[in-house]
Amino acid sequence: MLTYFVYILSSHTGTLYTGMTADLPKRIECHKAGKGSRFSAKYEANSLVHVEPIDSLEAAREREAQIKRWSRRKKIQLIDKFNPRWRDLSNAVD
Repeated sequence: MLTYFVYILSSHTGTLYTGMTADLPKRIECHKAGKGSRFSAKYEANSLVHVEPIDSLEAAREREAQIKRWSRRKKIQLIDKFNPRWRDLSNAVD
């Protein structure tokens, strides 16, 4: 069974980017190289501050869309709940 990941990246200025992938290490590597997405490259959003493993593609797509619809404030609350220091979690991804 394949696991999908919904994640949030932050830039040094606090810009947030929400994405979804089945290969988190590879996707984060792309973001850090400035090739993950135009948005994340433009705003240098490459610090992984939140990640959720999800068991199905459909559920991951729904969760990504849900988070993308949220206000910035609600996204910050989610990050603060699980990663209050906003540490870059990408070092723990392998």
